[in-house]
Amino acid sequence: MRAPLSVSRTAEVGRTLLARSGLLPANVSAGVACGLWYIFGGIPIFLSVAAALRLTPDQTSSWLLITCLTGAVSGLGLSLHYRQPLAITMSIPGWVLLATIGPRFSFPEIVGANLVAGALILLLGLLGVGERVMAWLPLPIVMGMFAGSIIAYGSGIFTQMGIQPLLVGPPVAAFLVARAARRSWLPPMAAAVVVGLLAAALPGHVNLEGLAWRPPVLTLTAPRFSPEAVLELALPLSVMTVGIGNVQGLGLLISKGYRPPIKLATVVVGVNSLINAAFGGNQASIARNGIAILAAEDAGPVERRYVANVVATLFLLLLVVNAATASSLLRVVPVGLVTALAGLAILSSLLDALQRAVSGQLPFGALFALIVAASPLQFLGIGSAFWALVAGLMTSLLVERDQLLNAWRSAKSPGRKRSIQPETSRRSPA
Repeated sequence: MRAPLSVSRTAEVGRTLLARSGLLPANVSAGVACGLWYIFGGIPIFLSVAAALRLTPDQTSSWLLITCLTGAVSGLGLSLHYRQPLAITMSIPGWVLLATIGPRFSFPEIVGANLVAGALILLLGLLGVGERVMAWLPLPIVMGMFAGSIIAYGSGIFTQMGIQPLLVGPPVAAFLVARAARRSWLPPMAAAVVVGLLAAALPGHVNLEGLAWRPPVLTLTAPRFSPEAVLELALPLSVMTVGIGNVQGLGLLISKGYRPPIKLATVVVGVNSLINAAFGGNQASIARNGIAILAAEDAGPVERRYVANVVATLFLLLLVVNAATASSLLRVVPVGLVTALAGLAILSSLLDALQRAVSGQLPFGALFALIVAASPLQFLGIGSAFWALVAGLMTSLLVERDQLLNAWRSAKSPGRKRSIQPETSRRSPA
């Protein structure tokens, strides 16, 4: 009879099996970290969107199911084909924008705006002019508009803390402690969610009777196309998807030595966005935050980092299977806690947007875009997000004319080197 394996021998066998399967420990850890971000960073924001738009359980389930499913399938296919960590997921910036602006419109109007946004993204991809459009509508102004639109989410943390300090204070403290600790095994949002749930459960604010698994459902919603929703939602959503997701996400891959299929990736995002919208979902996006984890040095050798995205995709599929269960969390967890957690989840995006807005060549235009977007301005029936883009451009044209004209000349000149180069090889780095 054989003696039992020692701990060291067991670990060696495990490493051998991982190596033979093509999985490296670094691939697994990066994939799990990215997957945890999808769950702990994304779900609180999504629940706040569902609450703000007053979605039905079936609408909530359908939205989460379709956005996670299209992202998982397309991201997995691109990663395996090109051997690059090409993560495609739901557009979290789009979620936040819809939560702040969307309540002004009916759900069919939101579906119509999402369809138009998907068509615009697809058109930009087919024409291959996404980067040129972003030069004509400079990223600092876009990020200023985005920061102004979501800043109320951040301040919402302290609005809720003033109402329920014992419920909101602990997860905020846990978030800050975990962020200060800087441990890969302790994601700040995971710490905030766990501590927040404990803070809600101890005084009996968690109603577990409302939590039950049921099969996820897909529902079709007839769209309604209104000019106001198209201008206030579709235009900013499509610009953010191309500017925040594609330009920054694909640019990050290029900075790591990859040659991503830029045009194809944009087309896939556009197709996904149209499919998502048909079933009540919002835009797909290149997962900028996900790629930051999956393409990092900690994710393993460059040529094997795509495997980390395969692992992360399993978490998206987990959300697909539990889409209906996630929608029932609104009946289990206090809304104030959901709002606070959503605010914590967008802090990194808000900080990044603020930095990119005011540290570029068009700080004054970006600042005006931020201020207008943060205001309750409505003019001609159109809200502040659209006018923020207009105000930012006009301000830069007046006070930062030379810098803005230089950006536009760069867009018109085909001989100028672009920040994102077309792919020259199907495989990963040369």
